[in-house]
Amino acid sequence: MGKVRNILFIMYDQLRWDYLGCAGHPSLHTPNIDWLADQGVRFTRAYVQSPVCGSSRMSTYTGRYAHSHGAQWNGYPLKVGEQTIGDHLRKLGMESWLIGKTHMNADAEGMDRLGISREGVIGTRLAECGFDSWVRDDGLWGEGPDGFYDERRSPYNEYLKSKGYAAENPWNENANAGIADDGSIASGWLMRHADRPANIREEDSETPWLTSCAIDFLDSRGDTPWLAHLSYIKPHWPYIVPAPYHDMYGPNDIVPVVRSDAERENPHPVLGEYQKNGVARAFHRKEVRETVIPAYMGLIKQCDDQLGRLLDHLRKTGRMDDTMIVLTSDHGDYLGDHWLGEKDLFHECAVKVPLIIYDPSGGADAARRTVCDELVESIDLAATFIEAGGGEVPAHIVEGRSLMPFLRGEQPAGWRDFAISEYDFSVTQMAANLGLKSHEARLFMVADKRWKFIHSEGPDHRPILFDMENDPDEFHDLGNDPAYAEIIELMYDRLGKWARRMSQRTTRSDDDLAAMKGRSIRRGILLGLYDGSEISAELTGKIRGRPKQVFTDRPGGKLKASE
Repeated sequence: MGKVRNILFIMYDQLRWDYLGCAGHPSLHTPNIDWLADQGVRFTRAYVQSPVCGSSRMSTYTGRYAHSHGAQWNGYPLKVGEQTIGDHLRKLGMESWLIGKTHMNADAEGMDRLGISREGVIGTRLAECGFDSWVRDDGLWGEGPDGFYDERRSPYNEYLKSKGYAAENPWNENANAGIADDGSIASGWLMRHADRPANIREEDSETPWLTSCAIDFLDSRGDTPWLAHLSYIKPHWPYIVPAPYHDMYGPNDIVPVVRSDAERENPHPVLGEYQKNGVARAFHRKEVRETVIPAYMGLIKQCDDQLGRLLDHLRKTGRMDDTMIVLTSDHGDYLGDHWLGEKDLFHECAVKVPLIIYDPSGGADAARRTVCDELVESIDLAATFIEAGGGEVPAHIVEGRSLMPFLRGEQPAGWRDFAISEYDFSVTQMAANLGLKSHEARLFMVADKRWKFIHSEGPDHRPILFDMENDPDEFHDLGNDPAYAEIIELMYDRLGKWARRMSQRTTRSDDDLAAMKGRSIRRGILLGLYDGSEISAELTGKIRGRPKQVFTDRPGGKLKASE
């Protein structure tokens, strides 16, 4: 089949799986994303391994569960020693570059302990999830009385200033704010302003800027194969978008909210707390949904248009013929569904993401224009990239499985029958309200094609269970119903099986272990023998014969040391 030469790995931030034309949205048309799906494979059951930015991304970049890499929430550093996509691909002669966001915190303490300079190539890669950085910008330049949320330099703010934007923080004042009727700043942080156009030229807003960065990168490449992680900042909040996208959609374009009064009747304690937090309460209000969701749709439409711009450049330069394109998201957005806002929990709109893969090689022709409904995890992408680059997936390190068989129209043997996601919410106000200790504020999801099960570590917390076949909207929690005890037991068995997996032995592969068998005996470690006749004479050759010197008694009298 040959190997893929280049990989363009596109990730959007907080893009719901169902807010695409190809996924069936009735009023949001995304022709460029849809075209890409038509040229490749669209996966309909792709789950992230944690429904929050940082942890989800660390799982994607390492190919490992959060349970393994430990960076289980935003701001948790990815510890020194975790191998990432870049580490694996560089062994195959493929560069690995970042253009945009990672939401990664470096393990500064670990680097200092090992004496690793943060200025050198190794230190830079450790701080950027293993990527070489073309441009790193997480798009989190909020500013308050205690300073900036993100304390790094902002390449995007520097770009805006070079374009004549005079504000000290144009990300805050221009890209993510409009103008109020009285001429004052109408910040996108206040959702009432989401229907106003952002006070910025459209071509200078975040999504076109990152697209331009990607085109500059493409034009700079020589003969060395590469992976480029184009990681867009949008459609993540603040929910505000420049003209003409700010008023492309209105209340009549909004799909009905997916929520039921039954969800608020004796909810699971964790779900109940999240339904009461500030973002959720805001999205309980009709006017918030009717203002925010059209802006969210406008942000997605702008993303699709910029993808079209990028695809045109790839076609024009011949790159469509040698570049695999992968399109996904790090998690979704509740937008008021299930009486919730933001992400964080495990309903489909938060934990399931779009995933489209276009493989230009002839071996993928049989699978074009297909839809795959197998259970896929975001950690599968690292394995896919390794195999696409011509390597063998190191299964003792990378816990995901390659999706390449699906791209060839094949069904891999023994594919998974359940998917896992997990969430550590120990630093949140919800955990504090519930009186949970940090080790108790954890949730685990086990999902198969029919059932979705959620375990809470909180003391005396019952499980959550949804029948996705008969209740696809996830309205009716069956976790407290004794009629489903066998299903709950099955899910606990699966969770236990997953928890017992081999995930920490990353320095020795199964092949290494096989090669080590018998190695000790051939190197003179001879245990359990009586007279040596139990094993081959070859193995006891080094302990037989006469010694060169004798310093001890032997039967029949004493001997002096002799040669």
